[in-house]
Amino acid sequence: MCRLYGVTRSGYYAWKSRGLSERSIADDQLLSTIEKIYLESRGTYGSPRIYQELQACGVRIGRKRVERLMRNRGIRPVVPEFIAAKEA
Repeated sequence: MCRLYGVTRSGYYAWKSRGLSERSIADDQLLSTIEKIYLESRGTYGSPRIYQELQACGVRIGRKRVERLMRNRGIRPVVPEFIAAKEA
């Protein structure tokens, strides 16, 4: 497998034994906060509102990062039925 990817055997095992990066640990913590806000809104908040909630709580984060985390986790706002019926 090392030959396939063009890496040394020691490099592969060094990578495999490493823990999670600080960024991925921070992403996991942010995702738990994002999911909490999402569930409190009964699934109606999208990334702009969740971003605003995080800013109001004092969390320094970029809008695009919130969008990326939500997209990767599959978190999407639901449209209330009365709005969907109005548009149809």
